[in-house]
Amino acid sequence: MASLGKEALREALEACRAGDWARAHRIVMKDEKDELACWIHALVHRQEGDFQNSSYWYSRCGRRLRKALPVEEELGEIREALGTR
Repeated sequence: MASLGKEALREALEACRAGDWARAHRIVMKDEKDELACWIHALVHRQEGDFQNSSYWYSRCGRRLRKALPVEEELGEIREALGTR
């Protein structure tokens, strides 16, 4: 399985932000080991309302599901981690 570069992760993040979860999911599924890819993967499932699957992906990147945190704030956290502001 190939490692995703920052550009692909940014693309997945923007797709997630635009509500195109299917596109974001296709991108992050290409790398199931990268911490940021797993984090975006978790967020995709969170946005879909699939909290069980989301929790699994959060655990893969050493995070936890925070339902009370607005999605837009979490997107900002991921953008910051990617060095995109």
